[in-house]
Amino acid sequence: MASREVSAMIKQGFISDPTLSLSFSPSRTTLPRHYSPSSSPPPPPSESTRPTQNNPTLFEMMSEENLRGSKTLEESRRRTQRRVAKFLSELNAYSFKNGGLGPSDVRLTVVSRDGHRVSMDVHRRVLSEKSRFFADNLSQRREKGVSHTVEISECDDVEVYVETVVLMYCDDLKRRLIGENVTKVLALLQVSAAIMFDAGITSCLEYLEAVPWSEDEEEKVVSHLSQLELHGSIPEVLQRVSSDSEPSTSARSDGILMNLLGGVLQAKDDKARREMKILISRLLREDSVDDDNRFDVSKDTLYHLCHRCFSALVLCLSEAIGTDGSKRDRGVLMAEIAREADNLQWIVDILIEKRMANDFVKLWADQRELAELHSKIPTMYRHEISRITAQLCIAIGRGNILVPKESRFLLLSTWLDALYEDFGWMRRAYKSVDKKLVEDGLSRTILTLSLRQQQVILLNWFDRYLNKGDDCPNIQRAFEVWWRRAFIRQYTDVEDGSQLQITVCSYPT
Repeated sequence: MASREVSAMIKQGFISDPTLSLSFSPSRTTLPRHYSPSSSPPPPPSESTRPTQNNPTLFEMMSEENLRGSKTLEESRRRTQRRVAKFLSELNAYSFKNGGLGPSDVRLTVVSRDGHRVSMDVHRRVLSEKSRFFADNLSQRREKGVSHTVEISECDDVEVYVETVVLMYCDDLKRRLIGENVTKVLALLQVSAAIMFDAGITSCLEYLEAVPWSEDEEEKVVSHLSQLELHGSIPEVLQRVSSDSEPSTSARSDGILMNLLGGVLQAKDDKARREMKILISRLLREDSVDDDNRFDVSKDTLYHLCHRCFSALVLCLSEAIGTDGSKRDRGVLMAEIAREADNLQWIVDILIEKRMANDFVKLWADQRELAELHSKIPTMYRHEISRITAQLCIAIGRGNILVPKESRFLLLSTWLDALYEDFGWMRRAYKSVDKKLVEDGLSRTILTLSLRQQQVILLNWFDRYLNKGDDCPNIQRAFEVWWRRAFIRQYTDVEDGSQLQITVCSYPT
């Protein structure tokens, strides 16, 4: 290899420079080859030749990683050995306490998959009485005074097997399991089931039925119990997550949802109402993502709530028109209108999320009585209602609502003037209103109409915008598109002159 290539590899860290290497041992230090005790010591390395500790070689990094992995594995084994030693000490204490058992007559060895072995001296009588697995296997050797050797190989967790054997000597298993975590008890349950240790199975199931589970633990419990072929207490353990014995989930959930949504709409505490709206919306959104979820929101339930909101809004607006300032406080009445409009916006959000909002566009467009009342009261009372129209235009513009052209035009015919009038208040009163989002949704909705309908709406907007400025939605982008469609591109109904020609050729074979 050329010296230039070697120098390059040394610089890159793949080969150590022999003149810079020093090896150490507890007894002596090996000095560089060209140095003798009688000669003067070599000069200290310069900055250019000094080894850089901050840039280890690839080999050094791999070695360090392997060393860390070995230390972690060794520490894990030491912890396991300490726990196993504790269990064996506990086993000896139980054996001493039950002196009537006599000397041990079975040498039980448990071997893990990686070859780790643990041996313990136990009593055949205990194993046979507590475990049907050991009873069947040890019944073939009943010679009195003869010691037996039993080995269980390929264990997933030696520590759990040893602890399960200790449980066979314990008189109060439920007390013994107090303080353990769910994962540990599931492992003990699995081993108890494998060796048919009935008392251990029962105690583990009673523990699981009594303690709370985290969401991760819940998944583990359901998964483990579904894999084990056990009977008896399992249905009781899973009652907190299973409802097979109750009426149909769809009908039951629909009734529950009706009560929950109705309760939120009528809530008296505004803070609690906002929090519960966020909670229920999030849960319903999770349900729509999970296609396998059995929970089903009834369209009839949601539209029933919409009609309740319509009635409440009509009542509030009628009262606002008839008030003379002496009957009711204007602030209270304003708050009630805003609250009912907010309730309806929330239900519409759910309808859009569930892809059930198509019918609501026609329903909202038909609310002529509400629109007429809306036009007769001050903007400060009513601007919340126009947010519903903006909400629908945004969803239509995004393609989240699919309705016929007639329904889209009827929607704008009924509510667009109100949206123009209320837009300034909407923009100033609520930071949550995204001006650009509303303008874009409105523009896209208008451009889905026929060219003649676009012209009527956009020419009317042009005059309004010149007079109101920023208090009117800026939809000039829609105006530009309409202008180009009407006067520049001018698409006409032209027959499709393109013809698909198919030619069949025969090739000689």
